[in-house]
Amino acid sequence: MYSLLLILIYIAFISLGLPDSLVGSGWPAMHADLGVPVSYMGIVTMIISGGTIVSSLLSEKLTKKFGTRHVTVVSVFLTAAAMLGFSFADRFWMLLLFGVPYGLGAGAIDAALNNYIALHYKARHMNWLHCFWGVGTIVSPFVMSHALSHANWQGGFRIIGLVQLGIALLLLCTLPVWKIHSRTEEAGGEKVLGLRGALRIRGVPLLLIGFFAYCAAEATAMNWASTYFAEVKGVADEQAAQFASLFYIGITSSRFLCGFLSDKLGDRKMILAGATVLLGGIVLLLIPAPNALAIAGFVIIGFGCGPVYPSIVHSTPDNFGAENSGAIIGIQMASAYVGSTFIPPLFGLLGRALGFAVLPFFLLVFLFLMITMTELTFRIAKKAPHTQP
Repeated sequence: MYSLLLILIYIAFISLGLPDSLVGSGWPAMHADLGVPVSYMGIVTMIISGGTIVSSLLSEKLTKKFGTRHVTVVSVFLTAAAMLGFSFADRFWMLLLFGVPYGLGAGAIDAALNNYIALHYKARHMNWLHCFWGVGTIVSPFVMSHALSHANWQGGFRIIGLVQLGIALLLLCTLPVWKIHSRTEEAGGEKVLGLRGALRIRGVPLLLIGFFAYCAAEATAMNWASTYFAEVKGVADEQAAQFASLFYIGITSSRFLCGFLSDKLGDRKMILAGATVLLGGIVLLLIPAPNALAIAGFVIIGFGCGPVYPSIVHSTPDNFGAENSGAIIGIQMASAYVGSTFIPPLFGLLGRALGFAVLPFFLLVFLFLMITMTELTFRIAKKAPHTQP
């Protein structure tokens, strides 16, 4: 039963990753078909991320009231409904409408399962959890590329929506399996720490800024990779979608490999190692060269991103106490989605004004902010108690 539960959690995170790369990989064709500027992808991202912010901030209360298993099942059903809604969209406003349930579902499952794994499993399982998220993000661009080659972009959303629906039904039918951890699910007890209580803990605000910066960089690279190849390198839409999937291949393979190293090296060293590799990938994008070097750059950027997110999240109970992790991880997810909400559209406007070749410089700014804030967080958390002042 224990192994079956872990498999179900991994499958749930595949369902979280499936929609994440779909909009970005299909956007070069989508914006042309819908008759909107390329920068409008930022509006779609903003709506989706707005929903995730709301549900992430509410995740502590939702999980304590309904349990991780019920939050997970309902969340996957919401994202499935959103993907099927996207598949019928023939107007831009329809993307905005169905972006709401997509965001609400994604934020709730993200916060609930991240906290669950951080509390009950070792660092390697956190890396492998996010590796399975990457499996979903790798599959989606190929699905979109196939749909663009044989039909239209709506077909890509329809396929992913049906897969999501199947995963939701599987999780619904296996709800009893989750009962093996039902007594220890809410490690923090019945008391809800909340936003204000969490922000009073020393080091938490710095952590949120660092996580915001990292997720801003990751989301920008993720969402604009396809457009970068199309606009800067002159690659056709279908091929650009395939090239963009290489970012997800990098991040997924990295998380699989890091799972074997994370328990030995620890979260802090894994974050620094990932940031160093990420920097190397950005440097490759700065070198004017044929497409092959840019492709390698995005793979390396993805590889560097691999351990950062899971290591930051997994370090939360150790840095701030298991009793506080539910609230803090929920706020972490919210800060991550704030970065995803505002930074990709900001880059869209910047790219439209200055050209999308500024992408590597944009990523550098947030990389250095992330390194600075996370290092300060570890230093403060090492000295400070886990209690509120």
